[in-house]
Amino acid sequence: MRVVVEADGGARGNPGPAGYGAVVREANSGEVLAERSDTLGVATNNVAEYSGLLAGLRAAAELGASEVEVRMDSKLVVEQMSGRWQIKNPGLRPLAAQAATLVRRFELVTFVWVPRERNKHADALANKAMDEAAGITRDAPGGGAAKGKEQPAAGSVRPSWEPPAATPTRLLLVRHGATALTAQRRYSGRGDVPLSDAGLAQARATGARVKALAPSVAAVVSSPLVRCTRTAEIIAETLGRGVPVEVEPDLVECDFGAWEGKTFTEVRAQWPDEMDAWLGSTEEAPPGGESFRAVATRVRRVVATLHKGYPESTVVVVSHVSPLKILLRDALAAGDAFLHRLYLDPAGLSIVDMWGDGGVAVRMVNETAHLAG
Repeated sequence: MRVVVEADGGARGNPGPAGYGAVVREANSGEVLAERSDTLGVATNNVAEYSGLLAGLRAAAELGASEVEVRMDSKLVVEQMSGRWQIKNPGLRPLAAQAATLVRRFELVTFVWVPRERNKHADALANKAMDEAAGITRDAPGGGAAKGKEQPAAGSVRPSWEPPAATPTRLLLVRHGATALTAQRRYSGRGDVPLSDAGLAQARATGARVKALAPSVAAVVSSPLVRCTRTAEIIAETLGRGVPVEVEPDLVECDFGAWEGKTFTEVRAQWPDEMDAWLGSTEEAPPGGESFRAVATRVRRVVATLHKGYPESTVVVVSHVSPLKILLRDALAAGDAFLHRLYLDPAGLSIVDMWGDGGVAVRMVNETAHLAG
């Protein structure tokens, strides 16, 4: 089967609230066979455009297509995927590699640049997703409305060095304290292991640090697993003033499936091909487990809920390595390689500010000075 993939993406600001859209059509009739769109949190235009391409190629593969003509109004993506331009931005290389892997599933894939007016359907889907990412509600999606990089919409964020005057929603991100599996460097996903004595001490130290940083905390929000809820309870007890602890299921750790409780060396020895695939793509999941893309979907739900539910307030978020890395990746508009390069210590503390207009600032990443001694 021959299909046409029309794909687009953009950001309100660059980076800013981002989204993508993709349409798959039957090549001869033009009949729409599939539509895909989603928000990306905060990202750049180029990341959003590549995300639209990936979504379109996946949809074509799901439909069983053998030949694909990709049409995009992004000259950069078309030229890079055609091999005529180098990929100089390291943040785009993992996305291009994922696209290249998908391309190999088909007998033939061609890339064609088209002007914006010939990409209205995908553009409208992308703009609707960008509206959602920016918290903008419209009566109807603005079909053909320009991407953030061309004509920023109302409520968009322009890059600026000027400190914002408004009060942000501040997220104090805390990885739970250490457990027995942490000390043994084992995969610890959905297994409900308690804090070790060292982890309890780390939680108390983190509570004192949070209290010094934040004179007023609206809530402590935690993953449902006991290593997080106990960390959250200790922090809330240290803060005093009746700060509530709220359990948020979407903050749970990635499900590592068959790898749960095993070391990296053990996994590498038993599942070498699966390990390579998992390290190479956020689409891949451990055997019987969960992909980072799936984790990202639920983490973005949490961020949107907190942003809306706690305007101009400070919230402590207690979670695990994978959700916190993904949240920081999105906040920094980084590529997927960021997930394998960032290290988060047990009880490490990070800070992200978010404004109502979509602006984001990362104030701190993995501070551990409070754990010294």
